[in-house]
Amino acid sequence: MRWSVGIETEGERPLSREEVVELADAVAASSGIATGIGSTRYGARLIVEATSRDEAIAAARNEFVRAVHTAGLPLYPIVRVEAASEDEDEEDPAG
Repeated sequence: MRWSVGIETEGERPLSREEVVELADAVAASSGIATGIGSTRYGARLIVEATSRDEAIAAARNEFVRAVHTAGLPLYPIVRVEAASEDEDEEDPAG
């Protein structure tokens, strides 16, 4: 099953446009997008294959850490993680 996992970190200094572009390039292989230009928070949303939410989060964290290393960014503490399966995305939010 495909999962969309968002991971956000927070650190001491704002990231430049160039740094976030490097992160975006590094997460592109996972159909990822990156955020955080000019902010002390940066993050990514990644698409991973997994059989459970916990497995999806673990896979996305591993990919995120790899991408951060590839981009040459400091690995700040992770402050937020969210995951939604493609099944959850298709559910009617009105119930």
